[in-house]
Parts: sequence; structure tokens; C-alpha cells
Amino acid sequence: MQGKVMTEVAMPRIYVGIDVCKERLDIYIHPAGVSFSVANDAGGWRHLLRRLAKHQIELVVMEPTSKYHRAAHRHLSAAGMAVALINPHRARLFAQACGQFAKTDRIDARILALAGERLQPDQVAPPTAEEEALEELAGARSAALAERAAIANRLRTINLPFLQRELAGQMRNLDRHVSRLETKIETMIAADPIMARQAVIIRSIPGMGPVNVLAILTGLREIGSINGKEATALAGLAPFANDSGPRQGQRRIRGGRANLRKALYMAAVSASRCHPDLRTFYQRLRAKGKSAKLALIAVARKLIVLANSLVTENRCWTPLRP
Repeated sequence: MQGKVMTEVAMPRIYVGIDVCKERLDIYIHPAGVSFSVANDAGGWRHLLRRLAKHQIELVVMEPTSKYHRAAHRHLSAAGMAVALINPHRARLFAQACGQFAKTDRIDARILALAGERLQPDQVAPPTAEEEALEELAGARSAALAERAAIANRLRTINLPFLQRELAGQMRNLDRHVSRLETKIETMIAADPIMARQAVIIRSIPGMGPVNVLAILTGLREIGSINGKEATALAGLAPFANDSGPRQGQRRIRGGRANLRKALYMAAVSASRCHPDLRTFYQRLRAKGKSAKLALIAVARKLIVLANSLVTENRCWTPLRP
């Protein structure tokens, strides 16, 4: 009796790219070659889930576009699908590396699907409602501070008393607005046990103030669940090599999350004066001929590594014993 040889057909892994705009989601399913669009609203999200439920999805790739991607991200994650967020600049460089120089929403969706297959970006969980609200409050505070600074600059250049009174009134209103925002932010952090504990830990580090704590809580939600190298890369503080043959170029930082990096740089200015260990570290770098800016970036790098380690270990900073 002749036996039968059974063969298994491997099912292709399905990657989905979604290009997001305010009104619409453009979707591409790879390698099925299926392309379609849905509205970026509740009905569109339900239709998207019905279409994707017909496939065994390996990964969905999106670009973070302000707040317009968040609802779709939450619905996809709630349906059990792995979702990755890829930096738009990285996606564009990938497209150019693939020889794709044209740019449309449908093309971008296809490029994101291909990037998911070839780059294998990490899955990202959507922010909780509390984290999203805190991020919006932090953004409102930053915008109010920028507006206040602009008004202060105008006040220094005008002489008309009427305009001076008007702008001074706007300054007072903004001061009250910022104060209310900061009170709300403090209340929200205190009401969340996890964020409250993280805030206490980060705040215990000399040089870290409430503004720095807020920047880390909103800009590095992964803190405590990643290693030090990943934390510095996400903060845009990792130095990249620039060597070619015998030439060793100067290492430079690039990429990362700009708002987080700025906050850590300002924290480094303070830590280089009041943190006993980092002050010594900063002075040692300066004594070796390093520029003040380069030394401060190195201090900022140590700060985020220290904060991440302390949160991972769930302990506050304590000075080293002499």
C-alpha cells in the first residue's frame, strides 16, 4: 500500500499599514495587496475591524499623528491585534531606501505595511485614559508658557500705555491659567498610584524638579520596563558613531523625543551643580577639555539611566556612602 505524503502550506504572515489623517484611515494589507479606506470615526473603526478579522494579522503599523491615531490604536489593541508606531521620518527614509519617492496616503499605507514586515518594530500599547489626559494637560501647559513668553517679549518692545495694560492683563490671565493647569496635573498624578510612586522616585534625584518629572511621565511611559540604553535612545541622548576607515568622527546625538530631551538637558544644568556624584562627573569631563554642552548632555544621559534604574527597582535615590 502506497502511503500518502501530507504537506502543510505555510500561511503567509499578514502585515497591515495604516496611514492616518483627521478624516480618514488608508489601509494596506500585505502581502494580500488589499487597499481600502475608512472614515476615522466610530463607524470606520468598526468597519476596519470587520475587514481585518478575515485575516490572521501579524502586526499593524501606524504613524503617531498628534491625537488622530489614538482611537484607532485603542480599538485595534482592544481587538487583540499587535500595533506598532513608527516614526514618520523613519518611514520616509525606508520608503526612499525601497526606491519609493512618490508620496500619497495609499502609498504611505503600503510602505508602513512593508516596514512592519522588514523592520519588525516593537508593539506599543495605547496610553490609558489617565496618561492621555495628563499628556494633553502637559501640552496645554507648554503652550501657555510659550504664549506667556511671547507676550513678555512684546511688552519689552512697546511704549503705548494702552497696549501695555492689555498685554499685562493677558499675562495675569495666563499666570492663573498655568497655575490651574499645574494644580490639575498634580492632582492627576497623585490620584494614580503608579504615576504617584514614579513621581516620588524621580523627584528624589537631585536636579529633578516637578517639570522634569512631568516630562518623563508623559514622554517616557516605558520607564521602568526598558533598559538604560533603550531609555537614552528614546530620549534622543544616545551618541551615534561617525567613523569611516581610519577616521573617527565626533559622536553626535540625534532622533528621540525632543520635549523629553529638552527637559532632561535643563535638569542636567541643575544636577551638575547640586547632585554630588553628577557634579563631580561634570567637572571631570570639563577638566578633560570637553565642552560645557557635551558635558551636560552626558549628565542628562546619566540622569535618565538613573531614573529608569530607580523606577525599575522601585526605590528612591540615596547618596553614596563616603
